[in-house]
Amino acid sequence: MKFATKAVHAGNEPDPTTGAIMPPIYMTSTYVQEAPGVAKGYEYTRANNPNFTILEHALAPLEDAEYATIFSSGLGALTGMIGMLSQGDKVVAIDGLYGGTYRLFNSVFKRFGIQFETVKSANLEDLEKAMSKKPKWLLFETPTNPLLEVFDIEACVKAAKRHGVLTIVDNTFASPYCQNPLKWGADIVWHSTTKYIGGHSDVIGGVVMTNSGTIKKDLDFNRKAIGLNPSPFDAWLINRGVKTLAVRMEKHQENAMAVAKFLETHPKVLKVYYPGLPTHPNHAIAKKQMYGFSGIVSVEFNISLESSKKLISSFTLFSLAESLGGVESLVCHPATMTHASIPAEERNKGGLNDGLIRLSVGIEDSQDLINDLDQALEFVT
Repeated sequence: MKFATKAVHAGNEPDPTTGAIMPPIYMTSTYVQEAPGVAKGYEYTRANNPNFTILEHALAPLEDAEYATIFSSGLGALTGMIGMLSQGDKVVAIDGLYGGTYRLFNSVFKRFGIQFETVKSANLEDLEKAMSKKPKWLLFETPTNPLLEVFDIEACVKAAKRHGVLTIVDNTFASPYCQNPLKWGADIVWHSTTKYIGGHSDVIGGVVMTNSGTIKKDLDFNRKAIGLNPSPFDAWLINRGVKTLAVRMEKHQENAMAVAKFLETHPKVLKVYYPGLPTHPNHAIAKKQMYGFSGIVSVEFNISLESSKKLISSFTLFSLAESLGGVESLVCHPATMTHASIPAEERNKGGLNDGLIRLSVGIEDSQDLINDLDQALEFVT
């Protein structure tokens, strides 16, 4: 079954009671039991809910996974995974993580004895050295946030497996439509479903997908024990968004390519970051492991920092806001918004300077988006 068909049909059956083609919202906290301890599959919504089951069965096939566990947010999903670790365990991450991931490890779980270390690149020599320290996990995003570096998932996984290390890939920026890390050997793939999967900037959610029944069992338990569940309505909204994921991603990446090409030739642009451009340093890797290049474009302008701030506040169609992956186009300044929790020294080491801006290119008409960028650039120096 092709992706677009799976997105519409996987996990969704007509309601057995009414025949409703769309599942109802099971807004209940608890469930009547037939006898003490004898339930009909559900006991309490913090543990599970029919809307959770429906969404998990819809999402897992999109990553060619056996199992999915949904959570209240992307960081809720990460918290559920960290719940599988023990005091003294080490996590090695490749630079380029979302700022909230960095903050969760260094400002919260560090106090509980979880060690967190980053390596500057996916250079195999650096990875081998880091893996030789026997961490529990290798964690990375690809493409990265917001510099859109692309790491060779297969090579990273092989380096981790040589040392018995679990590989976790944050696939939020690519979406399941453009990339499937499990195909390249990753043990876990993780998404903020707030972004492309939900797709409408109206819900917060997260999901972890895997082929390991043991990991699935642990994640389900941690969701219940820590209280990381979404609401049934949130799950229903995300399930609705999944159905249009394929058509939305086609338009996102079509528009992103048009915007990237426009910016690449503009005299006020210093550098464009987009994996779909042949000039991108990791373009060959992206072509190998991605089916498409998604909808995020980052750019450095050849103007002052003050002018950059003025520029991103003067667009008409690109709204100044955090987040990404919705149908509308957004612009953000990572150093002061999404990545402000990372110390400036660390940001600069990773190449994330104060002049960088990130565009989440929506599904509007591409020429309108280009015109919006062009008119704003015309008035800055």
